[in-house]
Amino acid sequence: MTRRSGVAVRTSVVLVVALGVTLVAGCGGGSPLDNAPDIANPAGVRGQSLSFAYFQACVQPILVAPLAAPGAGGAPNTCASSGCHDSVNGTGGALRLAGQAAPVDLADAASTPEAVRATAMYRNFVSAQGMAIIGAPEQSLLLAKPRLANVLHGGGLIFERADDDNVRRIAYWIGHPMPQGQDEFSTASNALFTPADSRTGRCNP
Repeated sequence: MTRRSGVAVRTSVVLVVALGVTLVAGCGGGSPLDNAPDIANPAGVRGQSLSFAYFQACVQPILVAPLAAPGAGGAPNTCASSGCHDSVNGTGGALRLAGQAAPVDLADAASTPEAVRATAMYRNFVSAQGMAIIGAPEQSLLLAKPRLANVLHGGGLIFERADDDNVRRIAYWIGHPMPQGQDEFSTASNALFTPADSRTGRCNP
C-alpha cells in the first residue's frame, strides 16, 4: 500500500466515526462519549400477595367441600378430588390441591413463614393464588372457570349465581390483597374477618 492510499483510509475512518457521532446526536441520544459512567436502574417493586390466613379459613373449605354441579344430576364432588384437581391424580390443569392438607396453627410460635411454606396447606394456597389475578376477581380463572364465564371448565358449571356465598368469599379473597410490600402472613389479614381477628372472626363478606 502506498503512503497516499494509507492516508486516504485513515481519513475515511475519521469521517465515518464523525458521521456516526452526528447521526446519534441527531436522534436525540447525544454523543456516546458523554454518557454517565454508571447507570442506576430503579429498584424492582415487589408484587402483592393474597392472605394465607383467609385462604386457609375461608377458601380452602370451599375447595374440599362436596359441590354439586347445577343440573348435572350426579353425586357431589370436590374440587380436590382425583378426577379434578387432586395434586396426585387430578386431570384439571394447573390448579393442584391436596385434599387432606392439615390446617396450620398460625398462633403457634413454631409456625414460622419457612415452616408454613413447607406444608401442604401452603402448596394449596400457592396453587390457588396462581389462578388469580390479584385485585381482579372477575378476571381470575379461579372464579371464571367454575362459573363458565367466557372460559371452558372440564368440571362444568359449579357456581350458577354471582351471589353464591362461595363465589363471594373467593372474590373477596382475590379482591383484598395484602398491602404493598407485606407478605401473605401480614397482620392486615385480620381486617378480612369480623371481628378483626383471623383466629376467631368469621369470614368476610
